[in-house]
Amino acid sequence: MEQVNSDNKTSGLNHQKHWDNAYTKTPIEKLGWYEDDLSPTLGLLQKTTVSKTDKVFIAGVGSTTLVDALLKNNYSNITATDISPVSIANLVTRIGSNAIETIVDDLANPIHLTQMESIDLWIDRAVLHFLIDAKDQKTYFDLLKHKVKSGGFVLLAEFGVGGAIKCCGLPIQPYTNKQFTTQLGTDFSLLETFNHVYHNPNGDPRKYIYSLFKRS
Repeated sequence: MEQVNSDNKTSGLNHQKHWDNAYTKTPIEKLGWYEDDLSPTLGLLQKTTVSKTDKVFIAGVGSTTLVDALLKNNYSNITATDISPVSIANLVTRIGSNAIETIVDDLANPIHLTQMESIDLWIDRAVLHFLIDAKDQKTYFDLLKHKVKSGGFVLLAEFGVGGAIKCCGLPIQPYTNKQFTTQLGTDFSLLETFNHVYHNPNGDPRKYIYSLFKRS
């Protein structure tokens, strides 16, 4: 497990400690972003040509059971990252230390991720929308565009317009496909998109936008 070795203190907040606290104090299934319905993500995955041995990258893995589902479906080349060592430790405890590659790093200030090999599929469910500073968004998309192969895919699932304005006490940036395409640039083509209402463990609805892109 590679560790992040710098603090992200955007606007005076230590984000690593913030997320460590969230994953330490609250049971995973009670977290406001806990997801037990993986069908929107898995449905889009079926629209790709990614093979079971292709490199799959999960940005901000958090508490998702998507890793478990991918392993169950025989995907064998998975890398997962999160800014929180607690999140990664919980994941490793659940699935085993040799099941996937894990990297503790900050997507807004990547260190180890810049050394990662090229990938075939970038999956982000509910991470990008936490990057509200333009410079952090640029850093994120620069890394994505540097790592996703020609012919590779990008699956983004973020808060949509007209929904929540905060999550876990943090402000968020809602997205539209126009914003995605502006950031990705002309190398990426939109294959499919849909709006999705996610209900958190408290039963509260949250508007999301799911979009799948392919790199030319």
